[in-house]
Amino acid sequence: MKTWVRFDQGGKQGFGTLEGDTITVHTGNMFDKPTPTGETLKRAQVKLLTPCVPTKMILLWNNFRALAERLGVPIPTEPLYLLKPGSAFIADGDVVKKPKSYDGRVVYEGELGIVIGKRCKDASEAEAADCIFGYTVTNDVTAGDIINKEQSNFPNFPQWTRAKGYDTFGSFGPGIVTGIKDPSKLVIKTFLDGAERQNYPVSDMVFPVNKLISMISHDMTLEPGDVISCGTSVGVGSMKQGSTVEVVIDGIGKLTNKFE
Repeated sequence: MKTWVRFDQGGKQGFGTLEGDTITVHTGNMFDKPTPTGETLKRAQVKLLTPCVPTKMILLWNNFRALAERLGVPIPTEPLYLLKPGSAFIADGDVVKKPKSYDGRVVYEGELGIVIGKRCKDASEAEAADCIFGYTVTNDVTAGDIINKEQSNFPNFPQWTRAKGYDTFGSFGPGIVTGIKDPSKLVIKTFLDGAERQNYPVSDMVFPVNKLISMISHDMTLEPGDVISCGTSVGVGSMKQGSTVEVVIDGIGKLTNKFE
């Protein structure tokens, strides 16, 4: 397994593999035969960026059985999803900022992110598996009170995209881990100011990874670097300004962001 990261060193961006606290710098295309340059850097010498630059981040809703049961909603027959804009993306260590125009609840959602490695369109499940580059950690931040705002006037228009699309509401990283054979064995944990709030298995997903990619690829073309955030389970909650959220997936990494 390898952990791929992107970084900024004094205004110069690059990418490479991270092992311990050492980055082996590569050149070329992360998703297409990258070449090591022979240069190494210490992690402390650089600022880690989002590990890729997606054309889109696709976010699943109601994709875990335990949360569907808790909410009293049926299991979907097709993936239910929305998109986050690129302006929402931030990296490990960056700050999630409370929107100036919003005074309601801001919610964390620790999730597994699938990173696509090559163009994927109308794929079978076997073909979808071949399109996976690796996995990352995501925090699908949500302005909880926006979703149903204006429901009295427009009951058929819940505002999912607005609620999840604010600047800084799409945190992912710190890296992308390749070579994971069975993502269903992974467990996602979320900590709010050091206290565990979420602890749930990927195996509880309604749509397993390969099936999920295949079904979405029949709706839209997935490009290298695109991220599918697989949805969350029980334990989501609100953050207070000054709080720190850590999303941990053993074998992939820890994503840490402060909310201000």
